[in-house]
Amino acid sequence: MQLYSSPASPFARKCRAVILEHRIADVEIRDVSASPMGGEAALNAANPTGKIPVLVREDGPAVYDSRVITRFLDAHAGGGLYPEGRIWDVLTLEANADAIMEAAVGMTYEQRFRGEKGLVWDEWLDKQWAKVARSLDVLEARGMPLLRGPLNMGALGMACALGYLDLRHDARGWRDGRPQLSAWEADMRERQCLAETAPA
Repeated sequence: MQLYSSPASPFARKCRAVILEHRIADVEIRDVSASPMGGEAALNAANPTGKIPVLVREDGPAVYDSRVITRFLDAHAGGGLYPEGRIWDVLTLEANADAIMEAAVGMTYEQRFRGEKGLVWDEWLDKQWAKVARSLDVLEARGMPLLRGPLNMGALGMACALGYLDLRHDARGWRDGRPQLSAWEADMRERQCLAETAPA
């Protein structure tokens, strides 16, 4: 199998982290060019939306959307990241991590592609950051037990989301006023599957 990926994508990082966490040996990482303006031909052929990540299988159609891929990889490796006893909490946490990523990646694209033309919509950027900030405030207030428990996919996804905030939106200071979440992230980034997939 091949995982179509990109080093800076937090969605692809989630999948690479699962591969490392489970020591999955039969998936090759292939970096591809992806953009909201259109991806390369191989990516578009595997996923008609042109988005990464995509898991290309030899024995079936490609699997895409990071949450589908991480669930597939976890099952392929024998499971553990989607514990049945906490499945709804874990899935909701993973969805929240993805929503943070979507807002943050959207902000990056707004600044990159519209900024070249002097068309950045500052109010929209602020509204996207408000989604991120509200999510982080809720985690700080009542989400730490699930984050601190046995490793699950929601927590792994959230660590990737926070890593992307550091990469692209560090000036907004997501750690301010969130000491528990900040300390948790500092511990999580040392985990091998996250240390080896840290965006550059």
